[in-house]
Amino acid sequence: MPRRRPGALRALQGPFEGRRPPAWARELPPVDRLSPAASAGVHWVLYEQSTSDTDLAYLLGRYRGFLNRPGGRLRLVASLVPACPGCALDDVAEVRDRLGEVYRRLPPQARTALGRVLRALDAEFRRRTLPDPDPPPGHWADWIEYVDDWAEWRGIPYAWWHRRIYEHT
Repeated sequence: MPRRRPGALRALQGPFEGRRPPAWARELPPVDRLSPAASAGVHWVLYEQSTSDTDLAYLLGRYRGFLNRPGGRLRLVASLVPACPGCALDDVAEVRDRLGEVYRRLPPQARTALGRVLRALDAEFRRRTLPDPDPPPGHWADWIEYVDDWAEWRGIPYAWWHRRIYEHT
């Protein structure tokens, strides 16, 4: 019986399942509060998927920076130019969306470690922000815009971190 080639076996397992990150990923500095093994998994995934715009350490720093602001209750600040990829990160809800995207792409060990970090940050975020009792129209669920200026409501609700009180609302 012919043996299967290693590449075929890896293809059946999925992109990261049961595989160790390469040596270069283990030599990079660890990501904020993640174990060295989980950090290597993060570096590996971000390299494999060439997602340079979603640097995990930068996103975690932005999220922590918002939560470390002085005062009791915090209000989210909407981005002045949400269409600009860099300016969109002025809104901490957008930062949390990108963290969620990175989380979903990680291998199991790194996903577990990042999940622990995000749970602690999310608990602090819930504690220091207030839910929006009267949101503006269209702020709870997404819309699909059509060319003829008619909009159809898909009804997919935004994540809970979008439904918090913003400044100047």
